[in-house]
Amino acid sequence: MSEDLAYGIDIGGSGMKSAVVDLDSGELVTDRYRIDTPQPATPEAMAEVVVELVEHHGWTGSVGCAFPAVVKAGIVRSAANIDRSWLDVDADGVFTEALGAEVHMINDADAAGLAEVRYGAARGRTGVVMMLTFGTGIGSGLFVDGVLVPNTELGHLELDGFDAEKRAAASIRKPDGLTWSEWGERVDRYLEHVEDLFSPDLFVIGGGASKKAAKWLDDVSIDTEIVVAAKHNDAGIVGAALVAP
Repeated sequence: MSEDLAYGIDIGGSGMKSAVVDLDSGELVTDRYRIDTPQPATPEAMAEVVVELVEHHGWTGSVGCAFPAVVKAGIVRSAANIDRSWLDVDADGVFTEALGAEVHMINDADAAGLAEVRYGAARGRTGVVMMLTFGTGIGSGLFVDGVLVPNTELGHLELDGFDAEKRAAASIRKPDGLTWSEWGERVDRYLEHVEDLFSPDLFVIGGGASKKAAKWLDDVSIDTEIVVAAKHNDAGIVGAALVAP
């Protein structure tokens, strides 16, 4: 095992999960520990869960944290899939104070994309690469020749008169009574829209729905190459570990 280890936490709308990551290989070297995201997901409630996650692994160093919002210099600037009490909060500061160790925050899809560019399906790829995560919402990470363009939040593009993630996030499949194939057709419509706007060279699909790709990816018929994230739903943890201070 490498001695170059870091700790990553991936915060989602339904769950918060973490592990120790080997930065040489991008592999998890501990169990992936998960706790349900508290409701309401206030800063105080989530800080308590972060402490519990870190204590589970006995980690004592700095921490990287993937977060489902726009994060600029540690400050939360959007709250589509988290409690609105997070708006304009210094998330780095809240979690650093709770842990007694330095914490650095990054948008969750940006983190997943970093993992795929460094270790996974986008490794060595040039041009425009789009990481899209389908879970509670739709997250996006945009890379140009391997360089991150942060906080794109393309799940909130308007699509056929709707916020896109209200039509094509994985979380809406069951409430809308959709089969995997029917949901895949909605994803296809969304990807066509993103394709028209950005002309990417590669889509990398992550998030919870990536584990079920065999059930819906055949219903996607876009021109752009599309692959499933090599790190699957662990990409957020791995990417978070990459930005640990």
